[in-house]
Amino acid sequence: MSSATAVSNFAACPLSRTAAADSAERRLKPESQFGVQLRISRPYQNGAFGISQLSLGQSSSGDKPASLRMALVDERLAHSSTVAEPSGILAYELVQGALVRWSSAMDKSIPDPPTAVLLHGILGNRKNWGTFARRLAHAFPTWQFLLVDLRCHGDSASIKKRRPHTVASTALDILKLVGQLRVTPRVLVGHSFGGKVVLSMVDQAAKPLARPVKVWVLDATPGKVRAVGDGEDHPAELISFLGKLHKEVISKREIVSALLQEGFSKDVAQWVVTNLRPTGSPDLASSGFSWVFDLEGIAEMYQSYEETNLWKLVENLPRGVHVNFLKAERSLHRWALKDLQRIHAAEELAVDGGGGVEMHVLEDAGHWVHADNPDGLFRILTSSFQGF
Repeated sequence: MSSATAVSNFAACPLSRTAAADSAERRLKPESQFGVQLRISRPYQNGAFGISQLSLGQSSSGDKPASLRMALVDERLAHSSTVAEPSGILAYELVQGALVRWSSAMDKSIPDPPTAVLLHGILGNRKNWGTFARRLAHAFPTWQFLLVDLRCHGDSASIKKRRPHTVASTALDILKLVGQLRVTPRVLVGHSFGGKVVLSMVDQAAKPLARPVKVWVLDATPGKVRAVGDGEDHPAELISFLGKLHKEVISKREIVSALLQEGFSKDVAQWVVTNLRPTGSPDLASSGFSWVFDLEGIAEMYQSYEETNLWKLVENLPRGVHVNFLKAERSLHRWALKDLQRIHAAEELAVDGGGGVEMHVLEDAGHWVHADNPDGLFRILTSSFQGF
């Protein structure tokens, strides 16, 4: 299986504190780094897709759409090593270890390899996880890693999605995608908003799950989002300010300057402009930029993130589900003592019920855990990929 040329897509999270924009704007070459194979999918513009044999089940919350089983479904996609293939549901990349010889176009009798899903947060995109996913694929060559642009973000922003734009509807998108690809994820990793999305995926899946699932919720709690302190960047305020800017801009520098004048940090300013894409030919110095997200939809998603409460799931996990919460040591996210106590109490309940809950702290890291301390995060996550 040959490697594929990656779709140009700006990362929305700084890969380092010192070179955020440069790292994010670098176009990926045909993937050979770490001996990892890369499959890319871009969505149909009209959003058409086919799904069959979805198993419906009950969800523990009453305000969500019908739940879907994370299992194989009869949907074949033709793959090419050089052409970006359509999904119709969401834009995605499938990063495969060197020993993986599988695609969803194969006969259904051939089992899918161990698969992990990695989800970004608000105003991010799948490229946030690119470097980290390739490192995982190098260390665990029998695994594959599904990176997704959530609805209203990145290349998925061009797909029109029905409202409401919520944590639950975002999770349902991912369940449909893994169904279309005929994979059954064994590990779900979500950062910030993505953390609640992976919890919602478990909540909407029929019980018991087809296989044991390990869930990682990175720097997010199941319930209320705590207000940040003075001088800290608030996502809702950032979304509101971005909504006042023009959809097309002349330079990234002017956006960074505007954000700094508004009181946002330099790190956040550099991260935000990675959501800008050239509107003309890269050869033209006068080419402007346009945003690659649906800001109105993102505002709805963030409101849902603040309001969504998944404590009931965490305190009553289905058998075979192990949820890991990771708190960044220097996180701007407000982890209340009550939240930590409730998670520790859920650890005891989960042991009795056949599930699992565990709390971790990532040292020397702020909210952007996979950028601030990738080595520490890698060491913590390693246990989830061993034994396959």
